[in-house]
Amino acid sequence: MRSVLIIDDDAEYRQVLKIFLERENYEVVEAANGKEGLRVLDERPVDLVISDILMPEQEGLETIQAIRRERPELKIIAMSGSEPVMLRMAERLGANATFSKSEPIRQLAEMAGKI
Repeated sequence: MRSVLIIDDDAEYRQVLKIFLERENYEVVEAANGKEGLRVLDERPVDLVISDILMPEQEGLETIQAIRRERPELKIIAMSGSEPVMLRMAERLGANATFSKSEPIRQLAEMAGKI
């Protein structure tokens, strides 16, 4: 079973993603911001990180850079609800793929399975 870390400050959206991905046979762990996400990664390995871009404490671009420095092989999907420019920046900083929260969650699960 593949494991996924979801990093997003929106608890409701994180819960929806968790439920959906668990139905797709992913083991899911969660973090509310980038700092918390990096702590989770120090405690347990995962196969994939799905990170929001705009968050308090430590935003997604900074988190992606930190993951790339420490775990260059780890797959990352960056997501945002309203910032396409930020998603393009996330790709330049090392995200393997990007996802707009306006798209159906099913597309995110398909993307996760392909990277």
